[in-house]
Amino acid sequence: YWVIAPSLAVQIGTASLGAAAVLAAMVLLGLRSEFSPERVLLAGIALGALADAIVGFLTASGDPRALFLMRWMSGSTYMVEMQTALTLLGVGMVLVTLALFLRRWLDLLPLGPAPARGLGVPLGRTRFVLYGLAALMTASATLAVGPLSFVGLMAPHLARECGLKRSLPHMAGAACFGAALMVLADWLGRTLLFPYQIPAGLLSALMGAPFLILLLGRRA
Repeated sequence: YWVIAPSLAVQIGTASLGAAAVLAAMVLLGLRSEFSPERVLLAGIALGALADAIVGFLTASGDPRALFLMRWMSGSTYMVEMQTALTLLGVGMVLVTLALFLRRWLDLLPLGPAPARGLGVPLGRTRFVLYGLAALMTASATLAVGPLSFVGLMAPHLARECGLKRSLPHMAGAACFGAALMVLADWLGRTLLFPYQIPAGLLSALMGAPFLILLLGRRA
């Protein structure tokens, strides 16, 4: 925000620093509980509220670049260039390859803390590594199009509803569903009010919120 025309390398670097700072804060908050999901979730909510407050302060400053920041916060693909897409594709392939080597941990963690520990899974280290990998993936995707949290929330649930429960097919199914949801939201955003564009993030939220409410109602 404070750099007038940041290059792609500067954007990736600052995004990595931001992700590392948030991850470090979550590590400090979740260290004593061995990164239990409940503790990490509460820490994420608190840090998300802090980040929203900082963004709100920047947008209220009156700087003309606040318009770009607001467009990015809404989750728009309008400003994505081919160079950015190809660079982040390469980063994503590297991170996904790393995730494939951790699929045994992903298969055992859903069994619960005690069974997973009994099968030789070091819970604290495993959760730390997985959270760090997820933070890097999130930072890479967010850099290009902004926060699209509802796509990330919907895709894994859709894959699981289709019977994909093992880690490897579940990751592949979630990636396919996420890509399809992203393309659908982007296409609807470009065509519903043509020639005006609705950000893909807003449409994904409009589609995702009712889906998650319905899913919670079914499980309740």
